[in-house]
Amino acid sequence: MGRPRTNDDAVKERLVECATEMLATRARESVTVRSVAAAAEASTTAVYSLFGGKDGLIGAVRDRAVAGLFQDLSTVQTSADPLADLYALAVAYRRWGRGNSHLYTVLFGGVQSFDPTGEVGASDPIRPLLAAIDRALTASVFTGDATAIALSIWATMHGLVTLELAGALDAATAEAAFRSSIHATLRGWATAEVFRSLHQAELAQRQDQGRYPGSLND
Repeated sequence: MGRPRTNDDAVKERLVECATEMLATRARESVTVRSVAAAAEASTTAVYSLFGGKDGLIGAVRDRAVAGLFQDLSTVQTSADPLADLYALAVAYRRWGRGNSHLYTVLFGGVQSFDPTGEVGASDPIRPLLAAIDRALTASVFTGDATAIALSIWATMHGLVTLELAGALDAATAEAAFRSSIHATLRGWATAEVFRSLHQAELAQRQDQGRYPGSLND
């Protein structure tokens, strides 16, 4: 006789990984306790024992996505330039989404409800973004409501990453669109004085690129 299956950490990990892939690539109604258990070579009893059922398993997948995104965003170092910090956060967000496409789809693809205006927890991925926005407001770099600013930046990042993951943009287009769109969104919330300064710097950069073609891309 074979050894009896145990609902250990290895089984738990397989169930979460299989559920993640299935939720990201199939219609939610087709993802059942039985189908996930079969894919993970586990019993349906293991799903109920380890997660309490399908909802608990989906919650575990989402918790993993939240924790992973928060960890990556939290590693972005702060500086004296809140605009540079916000751009760095956008880069980290895109990098995590591209590297964890299934988790990204589960987190933001409607598998569970997502309320970006809800209460911010200690490990909420929006927290590093809000902290950088607060620094920008305090330094009079931004003007406006912090929540509205956060939503607009997130909407821009999410739209770009979603298009990229869907294959709607080739690599060069995705890179250029990301750079220009994030910078444009940040400029849109800048104070009049900062906006003028950024605009002048952009014009100077364009002139330099025209004078020394390709030098900034080497």
